[in-house]
Amino acid sequence: MKIGFCTVNYSDWPLEKVVKLAAKKGYEAVEIPSYTDNGQLDPDEVLKGENAKKLKKMVEDNGLFISGISNHADTMAILGEGKDVAHICDKTPEEQHRFGMNSLIRSAQIANALEVPVVIAFTGIKNMGHFNVFPYAKGWEEEETNFVERFTPILKKFKEYGVKLAIEPHPNNIIYDVYSAKRAVELLDNHPNFGINMDPANLLYTGISVEAFVDELKDRIFAVHAKDTQILQHNLAKGGYWMFQGDWAALNHSFRFRIPGWGSVNWKSLITELYLAGYDGVFSYEHEDVTMSRADGIDKTIAFLKPLMIHAPYEGRNDKLFTR
Repeated sequence: MKIGFCTVNYSDWPLEKVVKLAAKKGYEAVEIPSYTDNGQLDPDEVLKGENAKKLKKMVEDNGLFISGISNHADTMAILGEGKDVAHICDKTPEEQHRFGMNSLIRSAQIANALEVPVVIAFTGIKNMGHFNVFPYAKGWEEEETNFVERFTPILKKFKEYGVKLAIEPHPNNIIYDVYSAKRAVELLDNHPNFGINMDPANLLYTGISVEAFVDELKDRIFAVHAKDTQILQHNLAKGGYWMFQGDWAALNHSFRFRIPGWGSVNWKSLITELYLAGYDGVFSYEHEDVTMSRADGIDKTIAFLKPLMIHAPYEGRNDKLFTR
């Protein structure tokens, strides 16, 4: 198990500067963006000539490796449409969907060129209100139909490029809990290239057990974000788990995103569960803490997580008391 760093934590910095900072602070890998206008990597330029090779070498020369490619922005337009995603692509709904799909496929090309195993993304959703059975009982069925129609050709290209797709569960996506995650795998006929980027904060703040999620999804967990959420019990009875409106830093909010160790995630329990389920990969630190600076977070996160990493399994005992 290793600790990685999402370079978009410093989205206003050049990529190489962020890589050097992450290396200096003791991180072992980086997750880099591939969505349009991300400010760190030009997704078209990196596919030209020797650019991918040079980028990979730059990261490795700093003692790190690239654990994943992230495309959270453009992919919201795959199922989303209209004014909700106009800031991503201000065109017709059909063009918006096509833009999101093409961007995600381009991310797979980038991952292939950089020899990175996984692309992390969202799906978006046309109408999250469809998760309720009223007023339109067939709403979610239509969302699932769109999901299959648009992600089946995407996964065909991912398989061609030898890259896995890890969707991050989150409200306003087709996957937001254990049941919707398992349903998505089923809808795509258990496609071997389709799985999950587990962000425990996005699950816990809607009341979902992160350990139960691991036990249910197991080897479908391709990547993990190291992000915490603080459940504010004194506010939960007033706002509930789905308190998404307003300022997330407000004192009356029912949850706050935090850096690892400063929230309600039991990291020892989660790391153990992931390891026993077969995950031995990277925990990529994503800073969305509403209370402290990135400079605070980068130091505190590595200090907290590094001692918790499991590097080898238990050897077992073979003596008079414990035989095998």
